[in-house]
Amino acid sequence: MLRYKMRGTTALICLAALATPAAAQEDSLGTLFLTFGKRDIQTGTGTASTVVDRSEIEDRQANTVAQLIDSVPGVTLVNGTTPQGSGINIRGFGANTTFGTDQKIAILIDDATVGSEEIYRIGTQLFTDPFLYRRVEVLRGTIGSFEYGSGIVGGVVKMETKDASDFTKGVTGFKVGQTIQGSSNGSGVVSSSTLAWQPSERAEFLANYTYRTQKDLKDGSDAVIGNSAFTTPSGLIKAKLTFGDADEHTATFSYTRTLADDKDVPYDTFNTTGGAFGNVDRVTDTSQAAFQYRYNPSDLDTVDLSATLSYADQKIDYSYVPGSSFLEGTPSFGFLQNTVNANQRYQTTKLTLKNVAKFETGALSHELRAGVELIRKERADNPTAAPGGTDNRQAIFLIDKISSGGFTFTPALRFERSKVTSAGNFGTFENSALMGGAALAYKWESGFSVFASASYTEGLPIIDDLGSTPAAISKMNTSEKSTTYEVGASYGGSDVFTAGDNFSIKGNFYKTTLSDITSYTAPRSVTALLDKVETQGFELETSYGLSSGLYFDLNGHFGTGTEVYADGTSDTWRNTAASTVGLTVGKKWNDMLDLSWEVARSSKNRDSSGAALADFTVHNLRATYKPQAGVLEGTEVRFGIENALNLDYTSHLSSATRKAPGRSVSLTISALF
Repeated sequence: MLRYKMRGTTALICLAALATPAAAQEDSLGTLFLTFGKRDIQTGTGTASTVVDRSEIEDRQANTVAQLIDSVPGVTLVNGTTPQGSGINIRGFGANTTFGTDQKIAILIDDATVGSEEIYRIGTQLFTDPFLYRRVEVLRGTIGSFEYGSGIVGGVVKMETKDASDFTKGVTGFKVGQTIQGSSNGSGVVSSSTLAWQPSERAEFLANYTYRTQKDLKDGSDAVIGNSAFTTPSGLIKAKLTFGDADEHTATFSYTRTLADDKDVPYDTFNTTGGAFGNVDRVTDTSQAAFQYRYNPSDLDTVDLSATLSYADQKIDYSYVPGSSFLEGTPSFGFLQNTVNANQRYQTTKLTLKNVAKFETGALSHELRAGVELIRKERADNPTAAPGGTDNRQAIFLIDKISSGGFTFTPALRFERSKVTSAGNFGTFENSALMGGAALAYKWESGFSVFASASYTEGLPIIDDLGSTPAAISKMNTSEKSTTYEVGASYGGSDVFTAGDNFSIKGNFYKTTLSDITSYTAPRSVTALLDKVETQGFELETSYGLSSGLYFDLNGHFGTGTEVYADGTSDTWRNTAASTVGLTVGKKWNDMLDLSWEVARSSKNRDSSGAALADFTVHNLRATYKPQAGVLEGTEVRFGIENALNLDYTSHLSSATRKAPGRSVSLTISALF
């Protein structure tokens, strides 16, 4: 691994030696280098961040939000083909072989924290529709997470809903958007209708209704993939008002909701058949609401104040379908029946007060982000299936971006206190933790930069860990600890190899150690306790484009993971992210036509039981046509072929019986009136 690290770093430095000044867009995290390719690259920062913008969201023609980010380095999808079972794994943490989430990834929709707790695989980290969103950002690792929560080891997924101005382009009046999409595999159909109204430059309102449905998919051998059909109506309402003498006040409200009513489907949303648990009738109803007030006076750099009140509600109502489990008639059936005849509900209310202050202290420039959070989580009580209760938390965070010359030093602190109270008789438990980290980056005028970071976080006990056994009580008094170290380099520049081209690259190594583990146990074949989990890897993002419109995007992740037991023995970490390489070759003709070919290679694959899977290479073709004049102006046509060679394969961390979808041809037509 050390040899590979040295080679990777040398390659980055050699490429950077060709550096010339780059055209880029500054933001609070670093420099967003604007590429000719599909995806802009975040350079000049110590945070591993990837942004999927609206253009890429639409070009990917995804059926789930999870599928929007499956090409991000270090991201693995666990059954990403259905909204109910879309699990996201980042750097080996998140959705896994047991739970839909392990609380080590944070999901935010317009700053509302969403998702369920560790209840087997009927709950998902996010359940929504990709047509509702204009931007998805993935922050990998811990160093960029202290503003968003505690115990975040894998990373943060931040989603922003669409604005009315995305359709009106800031011009007053009405706009109506209509999108129709069809896909061959599963006979998928999508209709998305949007009404955008901007009565003035200071007010905008949006309403969207999206209806998405598909039948069971087929794999590359033309066999039906069980439990892959779904129907999900979704909606979005959003309003934004700007007021004040200098437009210093902004108020924004958004509300999203997605619903699914499934009959006679497997209890385990990740599996293809009911198995021992059998089938259920299940209604999944997820909604999020967020209201934000922002005060940002143009003549006062020390004040950029925001107050965000958000509420997320996920209800999963399900009942057992008689005759669907082979355990009926056995002594175990009574327990199973109580488990699959329970209803789950997770409600999270969060108030965040935050200020961003910019000021100078001698030769140092500061951008200080300081905030207070009040969080209340409520979980319905199902004594025979899962414990209920409340989790009240208070947190403060401080993140100071300190710049001087080419140096940027960013220390971060978060203190969080929790009080978990059982809805039954399991008691009350209080815990607290101080966590933080620091990132150091140096950027040359040439566009080349190097960075390093170290971070520490703790995952405080959750409602799901409540119980009366000594093991449960021990869990409620223990927080998981994690440390992560990263080092890397990036570069963004233009006129690098030939006049009019642009080139950007970012690579980083990470090493994470998780200890005092409460969310995983050792396999039954191991008598010792699970002591720690160690993961390490290398992530790469690069893009090269020519003035002719030809572009090349390359990304990859190469990682390993080890779970170590108390007796000194070890094994491969069961949730280790796969090693992946993705290459996109495309050509753009101004804003009118974009043709691309994507090749994705995955190796070191394992199924959910730990058995080795074959390496695979998938080819995807995409075309986007946007007429710039005439009667078709304002119309967009997208054509895609996913798994173009109809490869028969099983994705990493999936159930051995759940193969990946075979070839699917998609056509999307959008019009703006």
